[in-house]
Amino acid sequence: MASIDRSGTFPLGRRQVKRMGYGAMQLAGPGVFGPPRDHDAALAVLREAVAQGVDHIDTSDFYGPHITNRLIREALAPYPDDLVIVTKIGARRDDKGAWLPAFAPDQLKQAVHDNLRNLGLDVLDVVNLRLMFSAHGPAEGSIEAPLTVLAELQQQGLIRHLGLSNATAAQVAEGQRIAPIVCVQNEYNLAHRTDDPLIDALAKEGIAYVPFFPLGGFTPLQSTVLSDVAAKLGATPMQTALAWLLRRSPNILLIPGTSSLAHLRENLAAAELDLPEDALAALEGVGRSGTG
Repeated sequence: MASIDRSGTFPLGRRQVKRMGYGAMQLAGPGVFGPPRDHDAALAVLREAVAQGVDHIDTSDFYGPHITNRLIREALAPYPDDLVIVTKIGARRDDKGAWLPAFAPDQLKQAVHDNLRNLGLDVLDVVNLRLMFSAHGPAEGSIEAPLTVLAELQQQGLIRHLGLSNATAAQVAEGQRIAPIVCVQNEYNLAHRTDDPLIDALAKEGIAYVPFFPLGGFTPLQSTVLSDVAAKLGATPMQTALAWLLRRSPNILLIPGTSSLAHLRENLAAAELDLPEDALAALEGVGRSGTG
């Protein structure tokens, strides 16, 4: 029975990061819009994450908008030398909080400068281009024009590494012809496993795969099998689902998000959870059927 712990790492660009990170999206208000319900609690969660050894934080300036980046700066700057902050661009929010594409060159350039300013950085570690060709999941479409803009900003020294979010395998291949892609951030979890082939292909190339909605997102994972396995392990279903993701492939980096200190500690503890072979077999059944 293999044990996964937070000392396990995988490359993210030129840096090795621990496989259990933190996603800042939930620090914004309801619907990822507006300020947090409790400003001080949001700062405490960020500081606790770093105190617990997290060295990979995922964010975006369109969370809020601008809210999570400013919270990160307030809580953590000056940043620890080993902290990698990953952001994403390619979307914007209107005054009612709707998510809209923002792919024009001037919008992409402005987004990079907004992230730099609000995070208080001179260079962004990793910028993911968030693709919005469809309202529901990845959809084909050329990414040459927007990614070329980011590659130029990378050459100017404003971005160290580039990644893609909500991308198809064909778009990843297209992107690699334009600039090195160091990570792909797509929806993936125990029950939503469309990206299984892509994860395996990226692992062979040493490219990180970062699942968003690792616990189901706005519709949390619900599975009798998951609940039963978790009960036998003395863990929560969400801890068990996170532990399964760590076992799924060595290139998976996790960024579960929360605005609660208790949930943060619970999520981080999932990195220490052993999954015996019978538990893995049962959970694989959830993935194959997509149900519990």
